Amino acid sequence: QVQLVESGGGLVQPGNSLRLSCAASGITFSIYHMGWYRQAPGKQREPVASITPGGTTNYADSVKGRFTISRDNAKNTVYLQMNSLKPEDTAVYYCNAQFLSATYWGQGTQVTVSS
Repeated sequence: QVQLVESGGGLVQPGNSLRLSCAASGITFSIYHMGWYRQAPGKQREPVASITPGGTTNYADSVKGRFTISRDNAKNTVYLQMNSLKPEDTAVYYCNAQFLSATYWGQGTQVTVSS
């Protein structure tokens, strides 16, 4: 059974940081493309960042220079370091794992940026 379990969300003030984690089980983690998506209220889910099995990263323009995605294949975990958070970063953040036609999602973790 595949499971992706996100953690690390919460309420933070603008300008502060959070680190999200996504622990995977039931898959050969090292061969999967891993990504973070987010969905704000009333909006569609959008990609935030991704990382290939080889470690190549890609970011949405809105988070470039502020967010960093990384992976630890020994721990079957992908991370999203979020710095200089803005109110518009408020959303539910989802972890995604993809390999060929197989794709899996986590349950999401809420990030709220507010003063």
